[in-house]
Amino acid sequence: MSLMNAIDVAGTGMNAQQLRLNTVASNLANAETVASSPEEAYRARQPVFAAALHQAQGGYPQGGGPQPAHTPTWAESGGPVDRISPVSFQRQFFGGEPAGVPSAGDPYASPSPSVPVFMPGVVESDAEIEPLYQPHHPQADDDGYVYRSNVNTVEEMTNMISASRSFQNNVEVMNTSRDLMLETLRLGR
Repeated sequence: MSLMNAIDVAGTGMNAQQLRLNTVASNLANAETVASSPEEAYRARQPVFAAALHQAQGGYPQGGGPQPAHTPTWAESGGPVDRISPVSFQRQFFGGEPAGVPSAGDPYASPSPSVPVFMPGVVESDAEIEPLYQPHHPQADDDGYVYRSNVNTVEEMTNMISASRSFQNNVEVMNTSRDLMLETLRLGR
């Protein structure tokens, strides 16, 4: 695996962790919201990640990996929900196509031994919505109940710490790869 492939993998990992942090922030911002029915209550969201290796081996159809039942829009999720190509980081920051990746081919297929991450979407939690008896609340239903979101703040804080550390690890991989490339160039002097 070349050092550029390591940078590609770390870049897609950073994109994945950024999406994860944005989702955690959206969940925490809506943790104490209430609604007048369980259907209207905010449901915790989690990003779905998949390794592109399975796609490169022919395991997924042309459209990508496993798809969630419903991929919410920007407004529904509180942040960006896109399928992010494993090579998008190199395209964005270095310009052009990574070595060995045909531009007309499947963007999720990877001829190299590196295994980047792609994000098929964001899914909502199916955990139970908690009813709260508050008969004087303006959003209370006929029985006096409001329905709080199913966000578990302890779980979300744990996810935030984990995503932050994973992002830091990917930054360290990129820095190490850069240092190795610079050292290789110095050897050529």
